[in-house]
Amino acid sequence: MNDMVLPIQAAAGGSMGGLALVAQLVLLVAVMYFLIIRPQQKRAKAHAAKINAVTKGNEVITGGGLIGKVTKVADDHVEIEIASGVRVKAVKATIAEVRGVQAAND
Repeated sequence: MNDMVLPIQAAAGGSMGGLALVAQLVLLVAVMYFLIIRPQQKRAKAHAAKINAVTKGNEVITGGGLIGKVTKVADDHVEIEIASGVRVKAVKATIAEVRGVQAAND
């Protein structure tokens, strides 16, 4: 009679183990979302807001490492003065950082 009870208990324990596994996976996904995905989305939104708010006079750094002062802003690109009299056009998406207004003594 003990032989008949064991398979039933094993089956019941197996289904509970599957439920525990699903619960662990859900918990893992939730932790990954709050620790990795959500902060990255916040940083991306903040960066996009900075890029869209670039105005004439801001100092910017491009993805290629050029540092300069914005002299002209268009919809999808900006003109950056990287040296006295040297101006280049850059796509807004390539701007890595906006530092703010350049100091008056430069």
